[in-house]
Amino acid sequence: MTAHNEQADIITDEQEARRIAGQLVMIRMPGLTLDADNAAFMRDNHIRAICLFRGNMQDEHQLKQFTRDLRQTMGTDSLIALDQEGGAVVRSLWVPQPPAAMSLGASADPELCRQVGAAVARSVRALGFNWNFAPVLDLNNNVYNPVISERSFGSEPAKAASLALAWMQGSLAEGVACCVKHFPGHGDTHVDSHRDLPTVDKSLEALRALELEPFRIAVGQQAPAIMTAHIVYPALDAEHPATMSHRILTGLLREEWGYQGVVITDGMDMHAIAGRYGVGQAAVRALAAGADLVMALGTRETQIETLNALTEFILSGKISRAELNTRLQRVKSLCERFPCQDEVYQTEIADRILMSQAWKKGLTAFGQPQAPATGSRVRLVVSADVVSDGVSEAGIPAEKVKAMLETLYDVEMTTFSDAEQFDWASLPQDGRAVILASTIRIRYSEKVRREWKPDLHLVLWNPFQMLDIDAPALVTYGFAPPAVDAARAWLAGEIDAAGVLPVQLPSGSASH
Repeated sequence: MTAHNEQADIITDEQEARRIAGQLVMIRMPGLTLDADNAAFMRDNHIRAICLFRGNMQDEHQLKQFTRDLRQTMGTDSLIALDQEGGAVVRSLWVPQPPAAMSLGASADPELCRQVGAAVARSVRALGFNWNFAPVLDLNNNVYNPVISERSFGSEPAKAASLALAWMQGSLAEGVACCVKHFPGHGDTHVDSHRDLPTVDKSLEALRALELEPFRIAVGQQAPAIMTAHIVYPALDAEHPATMSHRILTGLLREEWGYQGVVITDGMDMHAIAGRYGVGQAAVRALAAGADLVMALGTRETQIETLNALTEFILSGKISRAELNTRLQRVKSLCERFPCQDEVYQTEIADRILMSQAWKKGLTAFGQPQAPATGSRVRLVVSADVVSDGVSEAGIPAEKVKAMLETLYDVEMTTFSDAEQFDWASLPQDGRAVILASTIRIRYSEKVRREWKPDLHLVLWNPFQMLDIDAPALVTYGFAPPAVDAARAWLAGEIDAAGVLPVQLPSGSASH
């Protein structure tokens, strides 16, 4: 081979390098419309992929216009993405609300999962999206996990993968790309990677038997995209988190498993990455490790920092034109296979009925709960504040839980702002049945576990809160309107709670 041919495989033109860098990132932006400044930034930097969040969404008319404008600015080969997993992690709140993954896991029905995945795809496709960052393949084998919990289909690899990938096939059949996440697995962590860098220190044998298995199955089923986890797995790579690990993204995923789809990083603004490496250096490391798209969420400043760093890396000759072309072609193929659509949502009523039935099928009883008799006097104890944790949407307001119960009971409500400071003994002893409704994700403290004694626990978010309170529980796995409707139907005696928690609980917690 001549030196000339080697030189031809290295990009030396700065404009070309910048154009390629722009096509290897996904960004976010503020606001409800595409203003001239953001449109110019996207055009000038050749951005072809964007992720929208709750703050970008007001209603159907606004969002469809927004995605239409994005598509016009980016061109036909564009990716417009969102996180519409189900449960608490959804961005569009007015479309039919899908059950959380663990609710579907509790129903153990692959056909239901396929139907739900298809319905989710129909709803987001009609809003102009062609990529959904779902389903989650993390196995929730740690009941203290602060960020996965009900977002997981379960803790058993084959069962969870079967349900998640049925969901994926439903979405793909409706023309919306999926992205399984968070490879190689975020289920057994005590730390949220939005806040710090977790480590999963298991043997390679244990990882292959558990965390890795759903992703290996997904590769076999041609999952079109995989999102990386900002987690260190010492058995795979003791030095780098998976997002920046050549051993994991190239050695394991590409070479050993033969994966051909798109690999996208999780948000590089997350503290586990940005706080340790800086966004520019992190983006370079992810690309060098084998990622195809870097999720440069952050601010305009961090996006420019990312684009500058990637441009410099491309010009350095440390990555060849052939390697870059391979990445660009994978992304282009995803765009071509799943084009953005502009269409009318024609199945909304049927999809709402489906979601209602699906939430009801997942309802799970713990400790033989009994509903108070219709018309009886009850006291609702519930958190006064339900803020978003940055990943999930904010939980259900106390007044909405009260309004649901008031369709069946004479209700008095007591709210608390800080569970740790709330004095359970201060509740009036007036003969009312006490219903505790848990509407936040965070687990309860040791003090709360010791002192709180409701008659019935409505677990409207994190299912593992049922382990914290010494009372029979009804678990919905979420607080979306159809989840709350399902709880009301159970309280009214209209349906049974036939779901089975798809997670192995710690010994001694099977009953109260």
